[in-house]
Amino acid sequence: MGIFDRLKKETTVEEQGRLEAGLEKTRTSFFGKLNRLVRGKDTVDDEVLDELEEALVTSDVGVKTTLDIIDAVQARVQRDKYVSTSELNALIRDEVARLMLAHAPDRPADFEAPLPHKPYVIMVVGVNGVGKTTTIGKIAYRYKQAGKKVLLGAADTFRAAATEQLDIWAERAGVDIIKQGHGADPAAVAFDTLAAARSRDADVVLIDTAGRLHTKGGLMDELAKIKRVMSRQVEGAPHEVLLVLDASTGQNAIRQAEAFTNSVEVTGLVLTKLDGTAKGGIVIGISNEFRIPVKYIGVGERIDDLQVFDRKRFVDALFQ
Repeated sequence: MGIFDRLKKETTVEEQGRLEAGLEKTRTSFFGKLNRLVRGKDTVDDEVLDELEEALVTSDVGVKTTLDIIDAVQARVQRDKYVSTSELNALIRDEVARLMLAHAPDRPADFEAPLPHKPYVIMVVGVNGVGKTTTIGKIAYRYKQAGKKVLLGAADTFRAAATEQLDIWAERAGVDIIKQGHGADPAAVAFDTLAAARSRDADVVLIDTAGRLHTKGGLMDELAKIKRVMSRQVEGAPHEVLLVLDASTGQNAIRQAEAFTNSVEVTGLVLTKLDGTAKGGIVIGISNEFRIPVKYIGVGERIDDLQVFDRKRFVDALFQ
């Protein structure tokens, strides 16, 4: 094994450790409920299924995804006639893995992989407070570490201090930023950022956007305008639209996803703050319900605590 392979393996082991630690609250909460519902029972019967349904819903897996899992377990029980409660954990694990595999990303979120476009333009959306600006900084850092030339665009010109916050993250990540004053036209900032990216031969462009009032049509219209303007500067831009959601908000994250996916063509999800919540089940539900892959997850506050979402590692960490 070469030195680079060894370092990559050590990084993977370290990231898995952080992921397991980040999911500890979710794991403890869910399996605590699961252990209580099967205590004293030998087989999976209708009563166990009813209690399992409640355990999944209250773990923020979501109603639709819970019913998908229950249907799969029920079908197995009917087919095999006898399923022990000791098998239930493996059954749920297999079904969760199957659901998440069904919505794997078309393009793996590999920071070191060749980019299909240059510049590769990523538009980042989400309501205020979910960790959108922080996520942009962390993604920029990971691309920079992978040897890519990165440029940030501060197109959230409505929120006070948004540009200043992105400026701080640009400095931390060691990348350049294009910005204008508070209240400037966001689409103009995006246009200027892409023009600068072309002139500076940038590999990756990350565009921050406004995140307030996600229930108001005005914001969604503004996001659509930004997309149109960017496509005039770079063909096909944006090539990705990432929706950032706070995992700790549970079902509210699903409502936010509904609002954005109805108005913007979201291509990938970022779930933040998984380390501080028992609602990690939302990762399963939101991916399944919206048929959109989870690309990144946040499991801490450090600049390198943004992880490429790996379905197998997530399931392993959740069911270890």
